[in-house]
Amino acid sequence: MALPEQTTCCVVGGGPAGMVLAYLLARAGVETTLLEAQDDFDRDFRGDTIHPATMELMADLGLAERLLERPHVKVHEGALTDVDRGQRYLLADLRYLRTRFPYITLMAQPDFLAFLAEEAARLPTFRLAMDANVTGLIEEDGVVRGARVKDQEVRADLVVGADGRSSRVRRLAGLALEEQSPPMDVLWFRIPRAPEDPTPDAVAGYIVRPGGMMVLFSRGDHWQCGFVIPKGEYRAVRDAGIAAFREAIVQRVPWLAGRLDVLDDWADVALLTVQAGRAPRWHRPGLLLIGDAAHPMSPVGGVGINYAIQDAVETANRLTKPLRGGALTEADLAAVQRRREPPTRRAQRAQRAAQDFLIRRVLEGRGAPFWTRVLPRLPLLRRVPARLIGFGFGRVRVEPGLFAG
Repeated sequence: MALPEQTTCCVVGGGPAGMVLAYLLARAGVETTLLEAQDDFDRDFRGDTIHPATMELMADLGLAERLLERPHVKVHEGALTDVDRGQRYLLADLRYLRTRFPYITLMAQPDFLAFLAEEAARLPTFRLAMDANVTGLIEEDGVVRGARVKDQEVRADLVVGADGRSSRVRRLAGLALEEQSPPMDVLWFRIPRAPEDPTPDAVAGYIVRPGGMMVLFSRGDHWQCGFVIPKGEYRAVRDAGIAAFREAIVQRVPWLAGRLDVLDDWADVALLTVQAGRAPRWHRPGLLLIGDAAHPMSPVGGVGINYAIQDAVETANRLTKPLRGGALTEADLAAVQRRREPPTRRAQRAQRAAQDFLIRRVLEGRGAPFWTRVLPRLPLLRRVPARLIGFGFGRVRVEPGLFAG
């Protein structure tokens, strides 16, 4: 694998944040090299939720129509079913959002990333290197000057760590992470869909006493299922056996009975260890962290991918001109953190509130809180979680004219 010896910006990590940033910079005429450690984009736990804010970004860039030609499902609602009570509570209705895209687009993330890679490949200033695992940073006089990939060096005016919650770039740069304590982990698996199943236009949560929760969303011909367990109890669940696990699934979602023979081994079930936190400092001279590398987010609300993409847009808006002019300073990098840290803090506080007042309560066997039964009766109030899920705490749009063409 031949890598360029010199580039203007070296982006490490081919997830949503890294891919969007690399595309935007290259489209603005900045020589950009994207290093992805794996040899493809297909791996577990990559979020599939593209929220209205991201679809508006795609529309601003003239990409929305082509993106929606890819296989996807439109989700308009977020609902919670109390199995013991036999009640379904509608908690968020995105249909009332003022946007061309009043829904969550469920699209396999490998498809989303492949689409962006194909669009970026049209640009002469973009280069993608797969199977390019960064092993070190090039530092001179306290300034990061590039990245090492095995025995090769890629020198750059800026290195951006967009390599996820377990960011190697963050560790190599010596930037700390203040971790939070989500109360749950998630067991991840797939179940085939049947014609008589509920309409797949909602992200659906199911709860049951004495304490259990499961979340389903459609991926076309199958359901992607997240079985929520208290933090650290995976070994106990596994020791009880796969048959007991199948019975626990049926307790939560009775209409899945009769098709769980696809789970005949623990190899069919993957553990997502939920992690959340925030780096107090996202930058050093010559280096910036964005997305989960800077602020790993809980899966609550599925908003992590969208905050990562908003980081990428803000980074491109703020840094394109100094990168093109060869005048990038650490003050420019600090400005990105100043803009993006407040909405990220608010989003993580909202996620912690949902964890404490819904998920923790359910896992402790206390059932759904009172507000989940009241919210569906107040349509105006129901729009608040829909807006927070759809757009987050403030919209980020591409700077007009900066990425034209």
